[in-house]
Amino acid sequence: MTHPVVVRTSQLILAGDLKGAETALASIAETEGDDALVTVLNDVPPKDLLAIMRGFDGSKQSVVNLVVTPDQFARAVVLESRYRDETHAALRGMMNAVLYRDDELTVEYLEAIGEMDGGYEVLANYFGERDDELLAFAMSGEFSEDYNAERGLESRSISWLNEKIHEIDEALHEGDSITASRPKVTRSETSDHDWMETAWLLRYELSDIFEQIVITLRDRLAHRVEDLEETAVIESRPGTVASADEEESAL
Repeated sequence: MTHPVVVRTSQLILAGDLKGAETALASIAETEGDDALVTVLNDVPPKDLLAIMRGFDGSKQSVVNLVVTPDQFARAVVLESRYRDETHAALRGMMNAVLYRDDELTVEYLEAIGEMDGGYEVLANYFGERDDELLAFAMSGEFSEDYNAERGLESRSISWLNEKIHEIDEALHEGDSITASRPKVTRSETSDHDWMETAWLLRYELSDIFEQIVITLRDRLAHRVEDLEETAVIESRPGTVASADEEESAL
């Protein structure tokens, strides 16, 4: 039988009261204990659980974030694409609040996401505008010190993107050079409880998942090239861009 608080939580979320929904769930922990809340979370629809967790990060901790299990978290977080957050800043903040609540469990949470259908996409999205930096780390084992967000992959030319794709392909086919190399930096040197430490853990403790993230980013670069080439073809066609006289006469 579904716990009444699960129904109440869904109703509050539909009404836009995420704080009330979180409070309703937190009351279970207060009255019945954390284990009881973990059991209740098994019945909370993943979309509702995600809606609640998105409202909290390291600066606004939630009881839900403190007790959610790796499997519960993974089932919820793979639905993040529904929010169409271009920078994925909210995703990273929410994930960090759970991933780094206990350093000894971080890898377990990351592994659960990687094993979920759609998990590679979520982990790639987690790095958001840092995808250029992540690929640099994948290729060299070191983080660049001259990172510039304005020079992200979205602003790169077709030739640059093709060169990057070729570089990734070579690394992927050279005896696992991405995942098998020895660390050039230690975890303590990247211990930011954010994207950099996450990248290190994925590369050196969950290498298979890390490689799939790199492949996901590589495929996104290829799609970006296809879009740019298609746009270039369209713009090169005669009559594609209306003349100033035509635009004026149409007004």
